[in-house]
Amino acid sequence: MLGLFMLLPVLAIYARDLAGTTPFLIGIALGIYGLSQACLQLPLGMLSDRIGRKPVILGGLLVFLAGSLLAASSDTIHGIIAGRALQGAGAIASTLMALLADVTREQNRSKAMASIGVSIGLSFALSLVLGPVIAAWDGLEGLFLVAALLAVLGMLITIFVVPTPLTHRQLSSPGSGMVVLRRVLSDRQLLRLDGGAFVLQFIMTAIFVAVPFMLADDLHIARHSHGPVYGLLLGVSFVAMVPFMVIAERKRLVKPFFVGAVALIVLALAQMPLARYNLYGAMVLLWLFFLAFNFLEAMLPSLLSRAVQRDNRGTATGVYSTFQFLGAFCGGAGGGMAMQHFGLQGVFWLCASLGVLWLLWAVGMRGPQYLRSITLAVEAGPTAIAALSDQLHGLPGVREVLIIAGESVAYLQVDSHFDDDHLSGLPVSVV
Repeated sequence: MLGLFMLLPVLAIYARDLAGTTPFLIGIALGIYGLSQACLQLPLGMLSDRIGRKPVILGGLLVFLAGSLLAASSDTIHGIIAGRALQGAGAIASTLMALLADVTREQNRSKAMASIGVSIGLSFALSLVLGPVIAAWDGLEGLFLVAALLAVLGMLITIFVVPTPLTHRQLSSPGSGMVVLRRVLSDRQLLRLDGGAFVLQFIMTAIFVAVPFMLADDLHIARHSHGPVYGLLLGVSFVAMVPFMVIAERKRLVKPFFVGAVALIVLALAQMPLARYNLYGAMVLLWLFFLAFNFLEAMLPSLLSRAVQRDNRGTATGVYSTFQFLGAFCGGAGGGMAMQHFGLQGVFWLCASLGVLWLLWAVGMRGPQYLRSITLAVEAGPTAIAALSDQLHGLPGVREVLIIAGESVAYLQVDSHFDDDHLSGLPVSVV
């Protein structure tokens, strides 16, 4: 992800020196990886069910390496686009998550999945700082060569560090996957979240068609100084975002804060054309944008995990990721087209308009359900586990049940309707 993200803050400003460059093609170069990722995530995930996770991951990293080297050797925008498309064809995100599920115990899986989200967030933040620094040292060629080195490092880690699972999980029958997919795609709440992920990635990719030019041409900030600017904005916005996350969760105000963050993005984008020549005004608006972006980027996966049942979680996550990647592609193409025909302000107006649509459907979104976890010691024998699971599922307020038979432990997710007295008479005790 670091290799992909490092191009975001610098590609637009450096690619204008390449042969055949137009704003639209710059946008395509920024977002084309998202189209490759969206098209190949599911097929490669299914292939990993057949031949194993590691071969698919190594193959994907090899494809990413080839794309990086192709782009590094290109001196035209069309070569950069081809290299970025090939980079995206190494679509291993879903396979990596499946591998993580294979090698972690059930009770630790949520934390492990959360660590992936944290690592992606850190990769994005680092890319905005490192991208301009590396580009100032050796241009786009240097960036793509660093991406190639990261691919090699990833292959070495996969071979020598990552454990190989003895088995991998898959759905019990080919048809069951389509049943779950239809169920996920018919859930309006999930579709609202998927749509939000699409819009957020659209906006993030599109503004990087415009913001580098605003910093360099309108605010006269040297290209090699863009990294510290992004680093300062991201760092301060992240520190400011944490209290809002804590308050939203503790006070159960997630939906109002979520809607407010979408409104803040719209406000910042709508005002950006008016402040593009004012250093302090532009910095404040960019800070507000990154503040809202960081909040929404962290909140959307959390809302997704609360809105979907455990058995549908893998499919729902795959659909969500596909919407994200499609948003990145459409954002690059749409931002480039707006830039070509309407200039910098056209990009900001396009993103603000899309943000207004998101705001309208976010207002109608249901608030998250607040659940608490209960750990039970199971006193039933192996033959009674299935019956006990059915009994626990039937209790008022129980949303999810997970029984680890080998450890005689059960984990419940319950809502406000659950009472511990409901457990009386069952062969369990609260730990």
